Amino acid sequence: MREAPECPRAVGSTSCCRNSSARPIPWAPREPTPPSPTWSSTSRPNSTDSASRCRTLSNRTLLGVGYGNVVMASRVVAVVTPASAPMKRLREEAAQRGKLVDATQGRRTRSILVLDDDHVVLSAINPETIASRLEREGLEVGEEA
Repeated sequence: MREAPECPRAVGSTSCCRNSSARPIPWAPREPTPPSPTWSSTSRPNSTDSASRCRTLSNRTLLGVGYGNVVMASRVVAVVTPASAPMKRLREEAAQRGKLVDATQGRRTRSILVLDDDHVVLSAINPETIASRLEREGLEVGEEA
């Protein structure tokens, strides 16, 4: 039987490889990768319209919608109950468009939050509780900071 070559990583040990007949992998130092060039945009150098809405909002208050999930309070347009047929339709249409966020963690949906960018957030918290949290933050539903 042929003896396996000694592994260069086996310092002070009889074997460092799982399979004793495994060959050591040749190792060679790699060239360092060159630094990437710094990116700069010159498409709209003086435009304030190019900043996203998230960065331009002065009030970035987060609203807890249950189980560690939060939404930006200023983006909430409506908080509704999910029982009616139009709300069920709204939920299905948002799911088809890919704009449904399920924040219920598998619990029963007790409220639906409609955001200003057409996202629909399902929450397991009562609408009254969410409304009181919005009032505590000093915002009315649909009001922007």
